Amino acid sequence: MTWSTPPKRSKRRLTKSRSKGAHVSFFDLNGHGALVTGAARGIGAGVCERLARAGAQVGVADLNLEAAAAHAEKLNAEGLQAFPIQLDVSDKSSVHSAVRTVLSRCGRLDILVNNAGIAGKAAPVWEQSDEDWDSVIGIDLTGVFYCCRAALPHMVERNYGRVVNIASLAGKEGNPNMTAYSAAKAGVIAMSKSIAKETATKDICVNAVSPTVIRTPILDQLTPEQVDYMTSRIPRGRTGTVEEVAAVVHFLSSPDCSFVTGQCYDVSGGRATY
Repeated sequence: MTWSTPPKRSKRRLTKSRSKGAHVSFFDLNGHGALVTGAARGIGAGVCERLARAGAQVGVADLNLEAAAAHAEKLNAEGLQAFPIQLDVSDKSSVHSAVRTVLSRCGRLDILVNNAGIAGKAAPVWEQSDEDWDSVIGIDLTGVFYCCRAALPHMVERNYGRVVNIASLAGKEGNPNMTAYSAAKAGVIAMSKSIAKETATKDICVNAVSPTVIRTPILDQLTPEQVDYMTSRIPRGRTGTVEEVAAVVHFLSSPDCSFVTGQCYDVSGGRATY
């Protein structure tokens, strides 16, 4: 497997100095309330940190409450604003409870990042059971639908919102032995485009992000052969990092992303250029 390390990136807020000494903050999220799913580790954890460093108050939502609490505590220890939420995205009542928690803690819900997902069983389609299919579709696709449906009325009411759905290159190209995952992520991309058109007049931007192989714990669910296959197709010659995905999500979650909606942003090291 290819695990070359990219240059280290600064964690300070992105800013630019004007000539007269004034300070302009790019992608500022001060006062914004955010809900990030699948947030205890991997891409979700990185997104939580990035948004919190930009000033957002972040609901760290995960099925594993203990892990979510640990990540929120880590962020709070650095002077950031985060709080844990136990969330099962495949459970409608759990989703509504998570949204209510963010509204209670933050007074508003500006940002929804749908990141929760599983890779599922690695096997050809004829070896997949109904349960294998249902578990992946239920979390990776239906879970995104549940979260969008629960959060969007509050964004529509305030005439503002940013939704970022984490898809995958598998949803654009299809990965062998990952039929359910590929189908679910393709659905996430199409869902994002549809909802974007429904909400465009409400200053709500809905976009998808499609990473290629990123160094996260989800790789543990894949065989080495699968990871090697996917990495070999990346012109950049390496896997991506959580920080590189989080940087794209940060922009799409910000007020600066005001005329960009219904798009799918690839974080693929050049693998996909369409």
